[in-house]
Amino acid sequence: MEHTFWIGFAGAALAGGFAAYQARGVLGYAEGTEKMRKIALAVRKGADAYLRQQYAAVLKVFAAVFIVLLVLSFGGGLLPVFTPFAFVTGGVFSLLAGFIGMKIATSANARTAQAASESLNRGLRVAFSAGSVMGFTVVGLGLLDVTAWFFLLRYGFHMDDPAVLGNILVMNGMGASFMALFARVGGGIYTKAADVGADLVGKVEAGIPEDDPRNPAVIADNVGDNVGDVAGMGADLYESYVGSILAAFALGASGGYGWRGMLLPLALAVCGAAFSMLGSFLVRTGETASRASLLNSLRAGTYTAAILSALAAAPLTYWILDGSMGVYFAILCGLAGGCAIGFLTEYYTSDAYRPTRDLASASETGSATIVIGGLSLGMRSTAGAILLVAAAAVASYFASGGTTAITDSAGNFTETFQRGLYGIGIAGVGMLSTLGITLATDAYGPVADNAGGIAEMGDLPEEVRQRTDALDSLGNTTAATGKGFAIGSASLTSLALLVSYVNMVQGNTDRTLNFTLTSPLVLAGLFLGAMLAFVFSALIMSAVQKAAQSIVLEVRRQFREIPGIMEGGADPDYAACVALCTKGALREMAAPALLAVLVPIAAGLVLGPEGVVGLLGGVSVTGFALAVFMSNAGGAWDNAKKYIEAGHHGGKGSRQHKAAVVGDTVGDPFKDAAGPSLNILIKLCSTVSLVFSGLVLAWNLMG
Repeated sequence: MEHTFWIGFAGAALAGGFAAYQARGVLGYAEGTEKMRKIALAVRKGADAYLRQQYAAVLKVFAAVFIVLLVLSFGGGLLPVFTPFAFVTGGVFSLLAGFIGMKIATSANARTAQAASESLNRGLRVAFSAGSVMGFTVVGLGLLDVTAWFFLLRYGFHMDDPAVLGNILVMNGMGASFMALFARVGGGIYTKAADVGADLVGKVEAGIPEDDPRNPAVIADNVGDNVGDVAGMGADLYESYVGSILAAFALGASGGYGWRGMLLPLALAVCGAAFSMLGSFLVRTGETASRASLLNSLRAGTYTAAILSALAAAPLTYWILDGSMGVYFAILCGLAGGCAIGFLTEYYTSDAYRPTRDLASASETGSATIVIGGLSLGMRSTAGAILLVAAAAVASYFASGGTTAITDSAGNFTETFQRGLYGIGIAGVGMLSTLGITLATDAYGPVADNAGGIAEMGDLPEEVRQRTDALDSLGNTTAATGKGFAIGSASLTSLALLVSYVNMVQGNTDRTLNFTLTSPLVLAGLFLGAMLAFVFSALIMSAVQKAAQSIVLEVRRQFREIPGIMEGGADPDYAACVALCTKGALREMAAPALLAVLVPIAAGLVLGPEGVVGLLGGVSVTGFALAVFMSNAGGAWDNAKKYIEAGHHGGKGSRQHKAAVVGDTVGDPFKDAAGPSLNILIKLCSTVSLVFSGLVLAWNLMG
């Protein structure tokens, strides 16, 4: 059965080929006028310059961690010798996923604006095709990474035990998580510092439109859309995709399914990639499309891919697992749960529904009430997402053969428990199996946003800006939906990784470990995990605040000191704001990223493996709820502002609009910086704990 794993290479080639095909199509469109090309070039150069400096900084950290892992593996024997090298490949592939997506996004922004000047459908196709490059690049690289390491370990180093191979592979996700966290945090700080600074001074104080070329922060804002919402998101979703597959690998092997249990998640991912390709061809719209019809065109693609994947999963499961169709029900739970979380996210963040419209009406009484309303909406929205994930986890567990008998008389996990956990892991894979098209609908949003800015700065007709605004508004909803998928899958994957950690430490110690909730070490870890989610978010929010303050002061200075800037007689110094955002993001990203790495290790060395289990449980539950709250509150504030800009509650320039801009400004670091970074935190804590489990067992104070 293990010989069939070559399908991973076939899936990688299919996804990579489709990404190349889409990229070629995007680059075949015209880039517009000379002024549009000049603006797009400035954005492209700013994004490239930031990523070069970010990668140079991260490279130093990677080198230091690589040396530590080498010492632990070759010097101390506390790690498999493959882990340091897998750490590097995971980081490189995660970096490539974000970098390739950003390169096509910065090449597609002016082309989308030009296409929108011809027709709405043409603009949608260009932006969505650019998003597809990101989606299928992530899928292709993920399948290549996972399959290559499987073949290297299985046939290059002749590992015959699937459980051993699975436990080694699950640790290989640390590099991807590490890179994703730096990319998400650094990119999020950059984009929100620029966005907040541009909005507060430009819209609120100076009363000029969004993306007005007189605003010195406008280029930095457009650069931020790419380094945060494209490069950061690509690295983030790559890590989620690979992490879910590797976690299912480990649980499938330990659950007694052997190579078959590892083949099924890979086969599901390949099928999901193929059906995502088919679904992408269904995304198109008419020229007089409304917001609802635009959303339906994207739904047609994503839902078709999900339905076809669900149908194909039945014969795959029957053939690979010799008729164990309970696992198929778990896959359906993942697919259905993902779609349901997407719909719930859309309900709470889209201005087509009551929650966001009610939030917009709160602007009638000022900034304070719309901020309070957004906080309430975000908190309320956590209920549905948490109930869905809990229901999917429980249903997947029992459908896959899990029972209430968790341990045997010797204290080891029973096989029925392991099989139930495999069901939870495979549900996470099912949720992300159609990531190719799901991520395409997410990544298309920043391209449309940039296109709107270029249409404004390039003096294109008002009709074009209306079309790009329609595409951008839809992008806010699809971006929130994409974050919902990532957060939901992270919760299922983190549970699978938690059990992998318990399996690993129990198998490598003679000491009796007490992982019950009554253990004081577990309880202490739970509190630490809950605290970590909040402190991590606070550091990111504080970083955005500090960087945004520098942009606010710089924009005010230029408005004050450059004669003729408000009359359009002088050009702002765009480069100064780009440089400030770059400097601020690189300086501030280190603390939250290192916190996510050091706290699990420190907790293990002080509290032992029991404390680590508590920490992983605490950060998973608290981080999940906090991420949903932040993502949905921020998305609702953003779309409430756009709802007002469309002519409701006073329209653009009104006092209600200024109140909504304040709400949107508060929500920006929620939805695009701290919130989406939490799902990486959850999984990075798990993978770091797995990698350093040998060190914790050897040196903890409780041992």
